[in-house]
Amino acid sequence: MPLFSRLHEVGCDRDRSGNRRLHFDQYCGLVTLYLFNPWIASLRTLQKTTALAAVAKTLGVPRFSLGSFSEAPAVFDPERLKQVIAELAREVKPLAVDPRLADLRYTLELVDGTLLRALPKMAQSFVRHNNVGGPYHAWRLHAHLVVGAPAPRLIERTSGHDGRNKGSEIAHLRRNLEPDRCYVTDRRFYDVDLFNAINAAGSSYVCRVREDAVFEAIGEQTLWAEAREANVTRDAWVRVGQRDGADHPVRLVVVRTEPHPKRTGDGVGQSAGQLLILTNLVDVPAEIIALIYRYRWSIELFFRFLKHLLGLRHLLSQRPAGIDIQVYCCVIACLLIYLQTGRKPDKGMMDMLGFYLLGWASEQEVIDYLNKPDNTGVKRRAKDELWKKMGVN
Repeated sequence: MPLFSRLHEVGCDRDRSGNRRLHFDQYCGLVTLYLFNPWIASLRTLQKTTALAAVAKTLGVPRFSLGSFSEAPAVFDPERLKQVIAELAREVKPLAVDPRLADLRYTLELVDGTLLRALPKMAQSFVRHNNVGGPYHAWRLHAHLVVGAPAPRLIERTSGHDGRNKGSEIAHLRRNLEPDRCYVTDRRFYDVDLFNAINAAGSSYVCRVREDAVFEAIGEQTLWAEAREANVTRDAWVRVGQRDGADHPVRLVVVRTEPHPKRTGDGVGQSAGQLLILTNLVDVPAEIIALIYRYRWSIELFFRFLKHLLGLRHLLSQRPAGIDIQVYCCVIACLLIYLQTGRKPDKGMMDMLGFYLLGWASEQEVIDYLNKPDNTGVKRRAKDELWKKMGVN
C-alpha cells in the first residue's frame, strides 16, 4: 500500500465536494488483493472481503458499491502506475541466463501478444465472429520481455483485431522499435517490411517462420561441429519477399526437432520436425541463433503466469482504463514477488502466499517454504532431457 499512496489524490479534481470514498490507491490495493488471493475469483467476492475488519484495516478502504468500483477507472490515470513499475524495476537484479549469450552485443527482447477475452460488447474490442456466428470480443495484450527480467519492459493493451490495424502485433512492434535490441518473435511476425524497419533502427531479429515458407537460396554456409551438435541442419543466405524484398542480408538457420502433431489450425497432420529461423545476425554462430530462439518460450510462460496464477483471464473492469490498471497491477505483483523471494513465482509459491493472506500460514512458514532447496540441478537435468526428446540440444 505505501507504493500506491502517491496515487491517493489522482482523479479527485472534479470532486469539489470532497466526498469521494474510493480513491485510486485503494482501488489498486483491491485489485492487487484479488491477484494475490486464490479465493477471490470475482468482483462480488472482492466486495464482500471489504466488509471484513482485517481487510478494511489493511487496505484502508470501506465496503464499496459495485457501481462505484465500475465508475472509478473513468477518472483514474493508469499511466501513473508506470512510475511504480519503474521504481520497482530499478531494484531488480537480472536472472541468470546461458553464459554463451554474454558476448551478444544486443539486448535480447522477447516480443509476443495474447488475447484477453472481454465481456463488454464494445466496438474497440470486436475481433471476429465465433464458430456459431456470434460476435467475439477481446483485447490484445502486447509485451516486450528482456531475457533475464522477471517482468516485461513494455506492456500495452490494444484492440484485439487480428488485421493489420493499430492493434496488430506487427504494427505495435514497429511503433516501439529501439536500437541495439534483438527482437525474438514467432511466425506471426514474419513480415519483410518489419524486418527492414528493425534493421534500419539499428537492431536485429530472430524470427521463426512457417515450415512451408519458400525462400530463394543465394549461398550456403559451412556447418561446424558445434552447430551440428545443436541439431542445426542448414545455415544459408536467402532472398525473402517479393518485388524488392529485404534491403539487408537475411540468414536462414534450420534446426532439427522431433515431429509432433499440430495443435493449432485444423490440427491435421504433423510438423516436419524442423524450426526455420530468419535473422539478420550475420556474425553470430548458428548454434547461438538456435539458443536465442529457445528463450522465446519465457514470454509464453509469463503470459501463462498472468492468466492462470494471477487471474488475468477474468477482467474486474469493463472499461479500457480499468483493464490497464489490472494489467499494470499484475506487473507490479510479479516484481514484488521476485524482489521478496529472488525467484520467479510458480503455482506452489502463489498457493503459499495465498495461504498467508488467508491467515492459514504464518510468516515463518512462508519463509521456510521459500528457503527449501528448489532442486535446480534436478529440474535442469529434467529440462535437458525434455529438450533432447524434442531433438534440440
